[in-house]
Amino acid sequence: MLGFLIGALLGTLFLMLPFSTRQGQSIGFLDSLFVAMSGICVTGLSTVNIGQTFSAFGQVILLLLIQVGGLGIVTFTTIVLCLFRRRITLSDRMLIQSAYNLDTLSGLVKLTRRVLRVTLFLEGIGAIGYSLVFIPEFGLRGIWYSIFHAVSAFCNAGIDLLGGNSFCGYADNPLINFTTIFLIIVSGLGFPVYWEILRIARPRRTGKGKYVRKLNLQAKIVLLATLFLILAGALLTLLFEYDNPDTLGTMSLPEKLMASLFQSVTLRTAGFATISQEYFRPASCMVYLILMFIGGSPAGTAGGVKTVTIVLLLASMLANIRGKKDVNVMHRKIADDIIRRCVAIVTFSFSVLIFLTAALLAVQESDFLDTLYEMTSAIATVGLSRGLTGDLTPIGKLIVSLTMYLGRIGPITMALVFNGSAPAGNVSCAESKVIIG
Repeated sequence: MLGFLIGALLGTLFLMLPFSTRQGQSIGFLDSLFVAMSGICVTGLSTVNIGQTFSAFGQVILLLLIQVGGLGIVTFTTIVLCLFRRRITLSDRMLIQSAYNLDTLSGLVKLTRRVLRVTLFLEGIGAIGYSLVFIPEFGLRGIWYSIFHAVSAFCNAGIDLLGGNSFCGYADNPLINFTTIFLIIVSGLGFPVYWEILRIARPRRTGKGKYVRKLNLQAKIVLLATLFLILAGALLTLLFEYDNPDTLGTMSLPEKLMASLFQSVTLRTAGFATISQEYFRPASCMVYLILMFIGGSPAGTAGGVKTVTIVLLLASMLANIRGKKDVNVMHRKIADDIIRRCVAIVTFSFSVLIFLTAALLAVQESDFLDTLYEMTSAIATVGLSRGLTGDLTPIGKLIVSLTMYLGRIGPITMALVFNGSAPAGNVSCAESKVIIG
C-alpha cells in the first residue's frame, strides 16, 4: 500500500518540475498526480497528451514509474537491496513469497533476480520489434520510442508517446500489432508460469528412464483460460463489429482478424488501442467490460481479478449445482480457504467498482456506458477509455486516481490493512439455516 502511494507522490513531484514538461507546457498538481498514479499503477489513462506535454526528462520519470509498477514494489525493493548488497531479512523473504504466491521461502532472492532478467530480456525483444518500424519513421528518436513502448507494453501500462491516439495509426501494421500482442500475453501469464514452462522444457529423470513433463495446476489453468478469453474476445469482436464502418467495416479480412485479436489481447489490462474505443457498439462494450474486469493472471504485470480467480469461482458454482461437497479442477481438490478468498476478491472489487462509478456519475455529467467503461478500465488497470478521461472534473480525476490505486494494490489488500488490528482466531457459532436464491 505505502510503496505504491509513496511512488505515486514522488512521481507527482518530479512531473511537476519545470524541466519535466516541454517549453510552453505546464501541468498542475492534479494532472501530475493522475499521470503518476496511472504510470506506477500501470493503467495508461491520462488527462494530458504524454508525448506533447512531457520533456525527455519527464518521459524518463514516467518510464521509471511504469517499470517499478510493473515489477511490483516488493520485487523492485528486493532488487535494489541486492544491488547495494544489503541483507535480505526473513520478513523481506516472506513479502516476496506472498507477492508470487509461493509455498516455500527457499531461493526467493534468486527468483527475484530471474524475474528482472526475464523482464529485461523480453522488453529487449519488444524494443527490437518496435525499432524496425519506429527508427525508419522517426530516426534516432525511434530508439527511445521503441524502448518506451516495449516497457509500457510488457508492464501492461498502455502509455504511448505517439500523440494520444495510441497505435490507431498502425492498425494495418503487422509488426507493431504482433510485437505488442506478444509482450502483453507473455507478461500477463505471470512469472510462476514462466518457471513452470522452463521446468518442463528441461525435464528431470525420475527413474527407469522416465521424465517429468507435466505442468502444474496453476500453469494449466492460466494457459487454458488465457487462450479461451483471447479467442472468445477476438471472435465476438469480429462478430459484433464486422460491418461497423467506424471500426472493422472498412478493413480487409486479414486486417479485421488482426484488429479483433489485438482488441481482445489489449483488454487483458494493456491499454493500447488500434481502434478508438468510443466507436465500438454497446454489445461489444459489454463483452469488453467483462474481459477487463477479469484481467490477466496472478503474479504478473496484469491487473483485474485474475483468470485463476474466475475459473475457481466457476468451478465452485458447478460443484454446488451438481451437489458436490468438494471443488475439483482437473482432478485436483481446491482448498476451501482459496475459494473463500476468490469470493472475497471478486465481491470486494465489484462493490468498489459500483460504489466509485456511482460517485463519479454524481460529480460528472457523462454517459453511463462511458463512465462504467472508464471505471472498469481504471480498477482493472487497463487504460482504455471512450473519451471521458480528458473531460474529467477535478473531483473526477481524484476518484479515477483512487480507483487506479485500489485496482493496482487490490481492494482486498486495503481491507486487510484496515482489519489488521482485529483479534485472531476462529469462533464457531451456533448453526442456523436461512432461505437464499
